Amino acid sequence: MKKTHKAAILSVALACAHPFALADKPKVGFVYVGPVGDHGWTYQHHAGRDALEQAGYETSYVESVPEGADAERVIRQLASTGHDLIFTTSFGYMDPTNKIAQAFPDVKFEHATGYKRESDNVSSYNIRFYEGRYVTGKMAGELTKSNKLGYVGAFPIPEVVRGINAAILGARSVNPDAEIHVVWVNSWFDPGKEADAAKTLIDQGVDVIMQHTDSAAPMQTAEQRGVWAIGQASDMHEFGPNAQVSAIVNSWGPYYLERAKAVENGTWKQNDVWGGFSSDMLRMGQYGEKVPAGVVKMAEDTVEMIKSGAIHPFDGPIKDQSGTVQIPAGQHADDGLLLGMDWYVEGVVGQLPQ
Repeated sequence: MKKTHKAAILSVALACAHPFALADKPKVGFVYVGPVGDHGWTYQHHAGRDALEQAGYETSYVESVPEGADAERVIRQLASTGHDLIFTTSFGYMDPTNKIAQAFPDVKFEHATGYKRESDNVSSYNIRFYEGRYVTGKMAGELTKSNKLGYVGAFPIPEVVRGINAAILGARSVNPDAEIHVVWVNSWFDPGKEADAAKTLIDQGVDVIMQHTDSAAPMQTAEQRGVWAIGQASDMHEFGPNAQVSAIVNSWGPYYLERAKAVENGTWKQNDVWGGFSSDMLRMGQYGEKVPAGVVKMAEDTVEMIKSGAIHPFDGPIKDQSGTVQIPAGQHADDGLLLGMDWYVEGVVGQLPQ
């Protein structure tokens, strides 16, 4: 994660109260792994917080909180200062969230992208990003001239591996010669490392850049180097008006409103939500002006087929890199397999870090 001085972490706006918040509405806190201006992952969570503010809820947030001891301390601080509902918005916050939840049973906690719910006051929520990556993979497969796609990865956890696999499966569904190269930066937000990773991939002959990191640096690099790119979490068209093919856009606001209302009405219950295109938690961003109309039409049709269940990004037969069938013909990956995915499919170049 981006290194941030502890004093700075705790000094970030903890009191962003809406001036018209009602006394009987819950106070809602957010913990962000990146800065609100990352124009990617945290930017969209912050837009969801803004939706709560507009609805009259009092909110606060702490940005750029590293995963680990700092996260535990910040979550505890929010829980002990009158927050009724706390959203922790990064995978590495999972264990700290569950630990603090046990100490504050009257506070409701919601953890993004995790899978542990160790007490009744913890819920988890996520978006099926892999659906969007399959769609953009198909677009990349049509657009590439080198048959080399690039992927800037954050950490080799199942969520990121799942996205890489979905992207190449989409690409190979229209272009069997496509392959995908991955550079890991071991950070969610580090514009310098992300830009360097994109440059390395382009130097290797990649002509479409994808990413599962949070800054717009890969998009900006693609714009500078004259190749295509896919936006991550937010629409990044302004950073690459010639480069952006499209973007995978996360929509958290409706979920945040729903859960805050549930606390307010006394109907909040533990849940585990994993929404995608069909729930409108995921949508496609702006299509680039230079993307052929036929490719845009293919993407739109694919989104509709995913919504209807006509196709699943992980429809079998699917083989791993060794040629072993992991998902047989006539089947698709269930949620358990997807959540624990720790292997590459055929078409990914290189070995998965252990």
